Amino acid sequence: MKERTKFIIIVLIFIAAYHTPFGSARVGAAIMEGFYMLQEYAREHVLACLVPAFFIAGAIACFISQGAVLKYFGAKANKFLSYSVASVSGSILAVCSCTVLPLFAGIYSRGAGIGPATAFLYSGPAINVLAIILTARVLGWKLGLARAIGAILFAIITGLLMAFLYRKEDQARITGDIALPDEKKERPLWQNGLYMLVLVLILIFAAWGKPAEPVGLWNAVHRIHWPIAVGLLIVLGIILKTWFSREEVIQWGESTWGFAKQILPLLFGGVLVAGFLLGRPGHEALIPAHYIESLVGGNSVWANFFASVVGAFMYFATLTEVPILEGLLGSGMGQGPALALLLAGPALSLPNMLVIRSVMGTQKTLVFIGIVIVLSTVAGLIFGAIA
Repeated sequence: MKERTKFIIIVLIFIAAYHTPFGSARVGAAIMEGFYMLQEYAREHVLACLVPAFFIAGAIACFISQGAVLKYFGAKANKFLSYSVASVSGSILAVCSCTVLPLFAGIYSRGAGIGPATAFLYSGPAINVLAIILTARVLGWKLGLARAIGAILFAIITGLLMAFLYRKEDQARITGDIALPDEKKERPLWQNGLYMLVLVLILIFAAWGKPAEPVGLWNAVHRIHWPIAVGLLIVLGIILKTWFSREEVIQWGESTWGFAKQILPLLFGGVLVAGFLLGRPGHEALIPAHYIESLVGGNSVWANFFASVVGAFMYFATLTEVPILEGLLGSGMGQGPALALLLAGPALSLPNMLVIRSVMGTQKTLVFIGIVIVLSTVAGLIFGAIA
């Protein structure tokens, strides 16, 4: 971090500490909302979602060859294959905007092109099969279908735009990678593949949430998701004992800890700020909810843009966007802004933005956020006009 940036941060903290009316009931409640939201996040998402994701990211960095990442996600990879895989990843992972971050950091650090990497970053939380089903069931089939189509298209378009805008940097990364020495192959491909599959399945079943509305098979799996996760952990232990050396396991742990150190402080800070400003669903924070509700009625450009921006900055745990939208629609929110929020919200959040910046820099992060907000606004306008 540059000295000027440090100085600006210190000055802003001083101004905030000097002028914030901490004695105000609203400010006091907003501060508590920030900590309540952090506690809720820690209880519901860190152990079951983030920790497995960190271990997957560490495994990618240690045991997935850079050549394999470049083959499927590199700037010179087959575009149809790389974007197809990246754009539907969310249907498998079903993670939130923060849980996807270690996975994104892992593939990007191994040389994935900016296009496929950001397509994966968007699709991970946006293309959640259960969330789309619940959207259709609770908010109507038109909104559910529009969300599904929009999320897949957005992942591809966002990735293609990022790849086009930063094609020279991607080319430079490829040129640098060519000079790397050949990597040793100590295990058959199927063993590494099974190892990664078990890690992904642990993440999926550990994070298997119970929906607010009964959804057949999903609820049945939820009742046994912890025994399945424990069984998979036992399988993982056998794999590590049989196929991996002690040095490799230590290397994996160090790599995982590296990602955790990079991501967790920013993530927790972002959750605190998001809770302070917007609060948890159904709870007031610094910005009153009725202000937001009054600004997203109808189908104007402003209403759709505002919904996209609010959705981008607000943190949504997996599936919570549906009941939030149900309440907003009941308060007069338009169909277009509802879709705009659904497309921008799950894929982005203030904590998510802070971490993305630490991975790929300020400029790329701002461009990525801008693309998602603009696309969400346009999609909301179109859907609002035809719904």
